[in-house]
Amino acid sequence: MIRWVLVIFVVLVVFANLLPWLQKLGLGRLPGDLRFKLFGRIFTIPFASTILLSLAVLLIAKVLK
Repeated sequence: MIRWVLVIFVVLVVFANLLPWLQKLGLGRLPGDLRFKLFGRIFTIPFASTILLSLAVLLIAKVLK
């Protein structure tokens, strides 16, 4: 179980660091993504982008299998 928590944490850190670059491609600005400003910082919760990326990875994995 601790392995999955660690994997999820690492993926979130990588995604958070790549988010400014991915926003140039349109990810993070989809209709299901939440963006709000709190205490002078902008926070993004990319629900729709995460689902879209998950589907893309799933399709790639099925094709390569």
